[in-house]
Amino acid sequence: MVVVEPTRVVRYDARSCLGIRVVTPFRGMLGKRNELLDELIAWVAAAGIDDAGPFFLRLHVIDMSGPMDLEVGVMTPTALPGDQRVRPSTLPAGQYATLTYRNHSLRANRALLDWVADEGLTLDRHEIAAGDVFGCRYEAYRTDPRTEPRKTKWEVELSMRLADRPDIPPRETRGRP
Repeated sequence: MVVVEPTRVVRYDARSCLGIRVVTPFRGMLGKRNELLDELIAWVAAAGIDDAGPFFLRLHVIDMSGPMDLEVGVMTPTALPGDQRVRPSTLPAGQYATLTYRNHSLRANRALLDWVADEGLTLDRHEIAAGDVFGCRYEAYRTDPRTEPRKTKWEVELSMRLADRPDIPPRETRGRP
């Protein structure tokens, strides 16, 4: 894993998105992500949406030994209508623990989770029978997958929403990654 920007706390405004949400097994999840990403890229092009981006993978419910509830999406400058398959959604406002990296998603996730624990921060998450539910956990692809097909070259911003705590000052505020 190559760290592009170190771990930090960032406050984000709410961000409008379009996405495809599915439940899929953990094994094969990245293959499903790739399939949905191709589908969404084609949909965005056919809809003539030129100012969309970045694309992302959002994990709503995580069960690494079972099904994963995930969304492959794209951020949009304003709320846009979707259809039966591609639906409007929102990445919620709040403070996020974040790390920007290249290559090795599992290592990056472990590094960010360890940093959150070491800093005494609390993630916006809770457990249910289906797994861990996250208020918002996603990987935004800063590298446009339409121009760079090699995923090992992608610059990825991994972000996990923190539980609301006004005593944690963010280091920066952003509208979109």
